[in-house]
Amino acid sequence: MSTYFSKIIKAGERQREFNFRQVSNGADARYSVDVPDDKGNRLVFSMYRNAEGQWKTAAQLLPIWIHDAEMSLAEAIDENNSKESIKRK
Repeated sequence: MSTYFSKIIKAGERQREFNFRQVSNGADARYSVDVPDDKGNRLVFSMYRNAEGQWKTAAQLLPIWIHDAEMSLAEAIDENNSKESIKRK
């Protein structure tokens, strides 16, 4: 089952639309995330669960505003996963 969702999150000094796509399930859950930068170019990166179960950005060469929004991105994934769990019941 593939999961796709979008979320508006404040990153940097503005609201941005982040698009999330689940690319794996289970313990190795990963999300591909894309967002336009200030010039309209699409930035694509991955989010993964670390050993402590926290969502982290996989790429290091990202604008600081993405790294600063990491907690909000993680909350968006967890919120969506909770909604999906309820739908399946």
